[in-house]
Amino acid sequence: MFPWLTVLAALPILGAILVALSKQRAARVVGLVVALATLALGVVVTVLRQSGTEMLDQIEWLPSLGSHYALGLPAAGSGDADGGMALVMVLLTVVLVPLVLVAEWRTGMGESGRWSSQAFVALVLLVESFSLFCFLSLDLLLFYIFFEATLIPMYFLIGGWGGVKRGAAATKFLLFGLAGGLVMLFAVIGTGVVAGDALGTPSFLFSDLARAEIADSPLIKTIFIAFFIAFALKAPMVPGHTWLPEAAEESTPGGAALMVGILDKLGTFGMIRVCLWIFPEQSQWATPVILVLALLSIVYGALAAIGQKNLMRLIAFTSISHFGFMVLGIFVLTEQSLTGSIFYMVNHGLSTGALYLVIGYLIARRGSAQVADFGGVIQIAPVLAGFTLVSGLAGLALPGTSSFVSEFMVLAGAWSHNQVIAGIATFGTVLAALYILWLYQRLMTGPVPDEVAAHVTTDLTWRERIALIPLVALFLVLGFFPAPALDLINPTSETVMINAGADELAPRYTVEEGE
Repeated sequence: MFPWLTVLAALPILGAILVALSKQRAARVVGLVVALATLALGVVVTVLRQSGTEMLDQIEWLPSLGSHYALGLPAAGSGDADGGMALVMVLLTVVLVPLVLVAEWRTGMGESGRWSSQAFVALVLLVESFSLFCFLSLDLLLFYIFFEATLIPMYFLIGGWGGVKRGAAATKFLLFGLAGGLVMLFAVIGTGVVAGDALGTPSFLFSDLARAEIADSPLIKTIFIAFFIAFALKAPMVPGHTWLPEAAEESTPGGAALMVGILDKLGTFGMIRVCLWIFPEQSQWATPVILVLALLSIVYGALAAIGQKNLMRLIAFTSISHFGFMVLGIFVLTEQSLTGSIFYMVNHGLSTGALYLVIGYLIARRGSAQVADFGGVIQIAPVLAGFTLVSGLAGLALPGTSSFVSEFMVLAGAWSHNQVIAGIATFGTVLAALYILWLYQRLMTGPVPDEVAAHVTTDLTWRERIALIPLVALFLVLGFFPAPALDLINPTSETVMINAGADELAPRYTVEEGE
């Protein structure tokens, strides 16, 4: 059988090597071609998987530990969690990376004190590859290795091309990531030992870990908590969120889009893939505390966004609020909310990725990221203002955008769990409208200050539009026709909720053709 998934995940590594060996101008073209080839291969894998082809690359890797090199997109009823969630995250990754490369086409070109464009493109491709390995992994130890590996290229992306405080921001990003990784290593080892005893043979395969009859105990609860802490730092959630605003502020717009749009989703992905799938009893036990943290993230992130003066930090705090919604959807333990949370992961990558890129174009023109340094931009650059408005409206989950579908599903699932929780979370949507509309007003409307007129002299170029149009098109199309994505996600939610033993499975959200 052809190793489709291995080729898909490893192709960007090969591209990174080719980019490193290329000349500066050729490197950008080579990187983009590889990213587009990975996108095309991702589409092929999707078609094959949906047509019934088995998507599994598995060989014994470390027999003494029971670890396998296992990549897969399992179908429902295979004994593992359905691969629909992994597939939609793979598609998000392969779509976002080439658009980031287009948006950052000139990064590293002629910038004093910065690294070369070859290094930037190669690191972006490494982020893509390591993320794909994570999403496709069916082995916990393999997942952990690539989960940690993603820190390396992202650290250099922040430190090599970010702002004046990029070194400190990159270091803080790395330290928080390593701290979470150290806690997670304890959990991985503990899980392997305990599950091995229960199974009678060592194994790190997710399917084996899920069927291992592990008796609840203080040790198992501690292992669950360790996993959750690691994923909550990655997501990130309050109070482990403090690294994100600094990392986003000092990153390039494309780097921030990758970090928040793809890498941070490994946190919520892990909560579903590991916490709910392997530790269902402990997930139910911890739900009350986790829901409080989710609500705190929703409200605090939104309030903090309203008070920000720096554009990149503002978007980072909106993401903290959005991650609160995702975690809420996971741990209210209804099928509807879980489907909404997974769909939210995709939609947030699209809308926030677009918002980071368009705000990056604005910052590059003005030479400042301070909100107070703008005003009246719509009179000079109406297309740029339009993309900012549309991306912002998707971020606040306006009906007609895909974010609305996912946020509505999370809130509906939360309502069936607890009306008070749903009410507090709904207040976060009101705050979202406030910070997005107020931001647009301060940036785009009113008279044009002299400094803005002197610096913002051009509208979006065609290259810049090409980077934004696919993202906007996707979250608009999925807003009106979400069925293709939901059909992929629904089997995962159903399988995970059955495995979690939730008391009540809310009906799946489906859209009939023609509605």
